[in-house]
Amino acid sequence: MYYIGIDIGSTASKVSVFNDQNLVLNFSMPTGWSSVEVSKIVYEKLEKMNIDKDNSRIIATGYGRVSVPYADKTITEITCHGKGAHYLLGEDCTVIDIGGQDTKIITVENDRVTNFTMNDKCAAGTGRFLELMANSLAIGIPELAELALKGKEISITSMCTVFAESEVISLIGKGTPREDIARGVINSITGRVYTLLYKHGIKGKIYLTGGLCEIKPFVELLSERLGKEVISSPLGRYAGSIGAALMGF
Repeated sequence: MYYIGIDIGSTASKVSVFNDQNLVLNFSMPTGWSSVEVSKIVYEKLEKMNIDKDNSRIIATGYGRVSVPYADKTITEITCHGKGAHYLLGEDCTVIDIGGQDTKIITVENDRVTNFTMNDKCAAGTGRFLELMANSLAIGIPELAELALKGKEISITSMCTVFAESEVISLIGKGTPREDIARGVINSITGRVYTLLYKHGIKGKIYLTGGLCEIKPFVELLSERLGKEVISSPLGRYAGSIGAALMGF
């Protein structure tokens, strides 16, 4: 029997597969323009591995969870990220999930979500914000974080993503070093996470989930800004799908 978690995010879709109690597979792909289409692609890929509705229990989560018609159940990403983070860390924790469209702070106690806080409906402070700012500098997000480690402290004051992008373009026009701009961009998002986290409160270790967990310079700069160690791992990006699969047991 297979237990499958499918996390359809706004930017990337992640899949985790358990065979009984063992995590045997994780894979991801861009969500693209249609969560319906990507859910079909996921099922076709599972079928090629001889996994289908007859020998599995499928739980969908994430932004596009309602677009998985073959799911046995849908569960919110907050519950699944908390469950997945607890599985990966092995203890109670405070989860920071920086997604493409929102940022969430989740308290996990005794393997259950006991509290959560989300940012408002704005791209500022999200992965989308970093993507747009990196595009303005003609680099990728990993390179942006690498450059930021070498940059001097500058402030990007605009709270709106559109105005922040204009501010970055203005800094480029003034000849501001790219690494300094990169530092300002990272400071902007880590500052928003700082405000959200300390408004929410911290219990246990801080665990970062989502795609940014694989970018070590970002984790380092986030730890520096928060004044506390942020823990993560390559599997952190699959916290949502792992948690969804576990909810199927």
